[in-house]
Amino acid sequence: MKNGTMENDDFALSCPTPILNYDTIQLAHGAGGRLSAELIEKVFLPCFENEILLKLEDQAQLEKPNGRIAFTTDSFVVSPIFFPGGNIGDLAVNGTVNDICMSGAIPLYLSVGFIIEEGFEVSELCRIVDSMGKAAKTAGVRIVTGDTKVVNRGSCDKIFINTSGIGVIPNDINLGAGYIKPGDKVILSGTIADHGMSVMTARDGLSFESRINSDTAGLNYLVRDMFKVSKKIHAMRDPTRGGVAAILNEFARSSNTGIRLFEETIPVSDEVKGACELLGLDPLYVANEGKLIAITASEDAGKIVEKMQCNDLGKKACIIGEVTDENAGKVTLRNIYGIERILDMPIGEQLPRIC
Repeated sequence: MKNGTMENDDFALSCPTPILNYDTIQLAHGAGGRLSAELIEKVFLPCFENEILLKLEDQAQLEKPNGRIAFTTDSFVVSPIFFPGGNIGDLAVNGTVNDICMSGAIPLYLSVGFIIEEGFEVSELCRIVDSMGKAAKTAGVRIVTGDTKVVNRGSCDKIFINTSGIGVIPNDINLGAGYIKPGDKVILSGTIADHGMSVMTARDGLSFESRINSDTAGLNYLVRDMFKVSKKIHAMRDPTRGGVAAILNEFARSSNTGIRLFEETIPVSDEVKGACELLGLDPLYVANEGKLIAITASEDAGKIVEKMQCNDLGKKACIIGEVTDENAGKVTLRNIYGIERILDMPIGEQLPRIC
C-alpha cells in the first residue's frame, strides 16, 4: 500500500478465501435464503466485522452523536472494476468518506449496497470486499449495514456499489461557498488527474513506461490535520467528476467571486501529463479520488499547506490560486507569460464511468 491507496498486487485477502458451493454469483445469492446467508457469513462479515453489523438487523442502531450530522450517498459504476492503484471497492469507501469530510465532519458510519450480475466471479467479489474492509479500517469508519441484489446476466456490468455515510460536524466548524471572499487562497493537496488517467489507461490498454496509479484514498485525517492549525478554512471539496475546473467554477458561481489560478503552480505528474497529451485531455477537467481543494483565509494559507505537507496524502500540497473581486462567477487560468484565459465549466464528462 502506498499513501493510503491499494496497489494491484495488494489483493491478498486478510480473511480466508471463503468456501462456497459456487464459483460464481447465482441469482439465489440475492434472494434472501440460504445462499444469501452464506454469502453474508463467509464473504461480507469477515471483512466488515463490527459489533453493530454483527447484530444482522435490517437497520443499524447508532448512538446519537453530539453536533450536526453530515449525510451523503453515492453510487459507483467504474469500468474497469480493477485498475492500477485500486478497485471499485476501496473507491466506494474512500469516495463516501471524502464526501463527508469535505464538510469538516468526522466520518463514522457507512452503509453498502451491492448490485451484482449473475455469473460474477466469487473470487473477484472477495477481492473487492476485502479492499473495502481495509479502506474502512484505514479511514476509521465502520460499515454497519448493507444490502445485496443479484440481477440477471446482462442487466448490469459485473458489479455496481452504492455507499452512504454519516459523520458529525464539530460545532466550531462551518464550511461552504458562502464563506468565500476576495483575498482567499486556493489550496490543492497534490497532483491532479491521477485517478481518471489510471482508469482510462487501464480501460484502453494503453502502455506507458511508468504505470499511472489511481490516487484513491480517504482524506479525513488530512482534513483533521488542517483544522488543527486553522479554523479559517472557508470551503472544501474533492475534485472528482469534472476535476479541479468543475469544482472551482461551482465555488465561483456560488460565492459570486472570481477565482484566478496560476498554471505553473498546478502539480501534474509527467506520466499523467503525457497520457493527457496523447488522448487530447486537459488534466484540470479529469477526475481525482484522493485530492482536495480548500479555500482558506490568506493569512493562514501558508501554515495550512505546511501542515498538509507533513501528511503522506498532502506532501505535494500547494497554493494554486486566489479569490478575486474580478470576473465574478468565473475561473481564469494565468500562464507564465501573464496571459489569462477563462477556465469554463465542462459541458459533459470527458471520461464516463470513472467512479
